[in-house]
Amino acid sequence: MTTTALDTWHHLVKTGDASGLRDLIAEDAVFHSPVVHAAQRGRQVTVMYLSAAFQVFFNPTFRYVRQIVGPHDAMLEFETEVDGVLVNGVDIVKWNEAQEIVEFKVMLRPLKGVNIIHKKMGEMLQAAQAPKA
Repeated sequence: MTTTALDTWHHLVKTGDASGLRDLIAEDAVFHSPVVHAAQRGRQVTVMYLSAAFQVFFNPTFRYVRQIVGPHDAMLEFETEVDGVLVNGVDIVKWNEAQEIVEFKVMLRPLKGVNIIHKKMGEMLQAAQAPKA
C-alpha cells in the first residue's frame, strides 16, 4: 500500500515532527496564510511557515474534527486552544502524483483566534529568521 501525502501529513502532525516537511513539500509549493495577503511561493518558505505552525498550533489540544478527501486534495477542519483562545480552522491541502504537497491554504476563525495566531506566528517566524549567535 502506497503512503499518500495526506498519510504523511497526519503522521507528522501526530508525532509533532516537522523534520519530515522538506521531503513532503514540493519545490514549487504555494502557501496561503490566513494573515499574509500574498501567496508564499516555494519549498523553503512553505516549510518555514509550516514549521512555525507546528510550534504554535500543535499542542495537546489540537485535533482534526472533520476531513473531506479527494484524489489529490483534502479539507481538514481543526480545533486547538492557544493561550486560552479556542481557534477553529481549515487546512486545504493539494498534492501531486509524486505525493508532494503543492498547495497549502489555512483559514481561521474567530477574529480573536486569528489575532492570537497572527501574534504567535509572527514571533515564531521572526525567531526563525534571526541571525544565530
